[in-house]
Amino acid sequence: MPLGLDLVTRAYHLGIRMAAPFLPKARAWVEGRRGSWDRLGGRAERLQGCIWMHCASVGEFEQGRPVLEALKKALPERPILVTFFSPSGYASFHDLDLATHVDYLPPDGRANARRFLELVRPGLAIFIKYEFWYHYLMALDRLQAPTFLVSGIFRPGQPFFRWYGSAWRRMLATYDRLFVQNERSAELLRPLVAGRVTVSGDTRFDRVTTIAENTPAIPLALAFRKASQLPVLVAGSTWPPDEDLIHEALATLPHQVRTVLVPHEPAPRHLDRIAERAITPLVRWSAIAQELERREPEIRPPHEPPDQDPLFARTLLVDRTGLLSRLYRYGDLAYVGGGFSDGIHSILEAAAWGRPVIFGPRHGKFPEARGLIEAGGGFEVRDARALADVLHRLLGDARELERASLAAGLYVRERIGATHRVVDGILASIDRAQAP
Repeated sequence: MPLGLDLVTRAYHLGIRMAAPFLPKARAWVEGRRGSWDRLGGRAERLQGCIWMHCASVGEFEQGRPVLEALKKALPERPILVTFFSPSGYASFHDLDLATHVDYLPPDGRANARRFLELVRPGLAIFIKYEFWYHYLMALDRLQAPTFLVSGIFRPGQPFFRWYGSAWRRMLATYDRLFVQNERSAELLRPLVAGRVTVSGDTRFDRVTTIAENTPAIPLALAFRKASQLPVLVAGSTWPPDEDLIHEALATLPHQVRTVLVPHEPAPRHLDRIAERAITPLVRWSAIAQELERREPEIRPPHEPPDQDPLFARTLLVDRTGLLSRLYRYGDLAYVGGGFSDGIHSILEAAAWGRPVIFGPRHGKFPEARGLIEAGGGFEVRDARALADVLHRLLGDARELERASLAAGLYVRERIGATHRVVDGILASIDRAQAP
């Protein structure tokens, strides 16, 4: 019995419940799980033998989505269950057409894991990247349901490789196969899971490429882009430290830049804070969407922009969600937030469009950041002066911008194909398990 691991998990869940009255995220975590057993029970008959994929949140789902779509094509008769740990993941995909049912994963524990698996009886289970839940994995192992880790990434300091990590190593033993992003992860795992690790690459490259290749135009963003000859910076998934940095850097540039700013959390107070500091004139997406979407996307702006025309604003503040991965298309380059807090958000979404990507220094857990830097399509900045220098260098030299753009796009294109390797491996494992 992994008592230490259980104590940590219980303490974490207790902390979330205690914080719920004060923190919106914690409150959503608690309230969202109410009724989940009833919802699962109501769908249990339809979910028997399902493909079950569990993800932490939105980013991990986007990572697993191409695998799920490919498996649905290969095994169309199988129902699909998707579970999330975070409220943002559930809120974004609770009505996903691809899935038979989407829900929260009940907190990890022996009783919950047994009850959950008795309800849905999955035919196979897929966990994305970092998701390791001891009792669920042990219950899947007892059920003999094929279980896979997809797009995993491992580092020497993780508990699997430390003296106190026996419970974590037991979790590794439950996987039929672990598909990892890079050779370094495989080297760490091979002594523990001999013969069950595959270097597949990262399925996010396939997902962002699909988005870039199949996304229709967004009329409002296209009109904003065409309204002026000034370069456009798309700043996505930003937090206050990122926004302060961008504001300070843009104020020192010798030439003007228009900004499409997409905060990670478009809460009213956060949006108001941005509006107070951003370069004006500023217009919010919601304020002009209804008007501009009636215009023809290809309309040419007048030679002299009217003062009141929102298309000529210096800052477009995006106050709705679900657009960012497509908005990078309309920039000359991108800034991706998170690098001054817990870690950068998805820089591959911008790179897939062939946009040079700028980000903060906290990216050690994201190998694609180092890869893009080495390829010439990524740029780390630590302060406003460094950001201004990068913007000036790229926007002041057309050839330099073109080189960085080509490098970013090529970095992504050279790494697609992980989905096929993962799906082929999963199907082969299932075939072996079913062989007489």
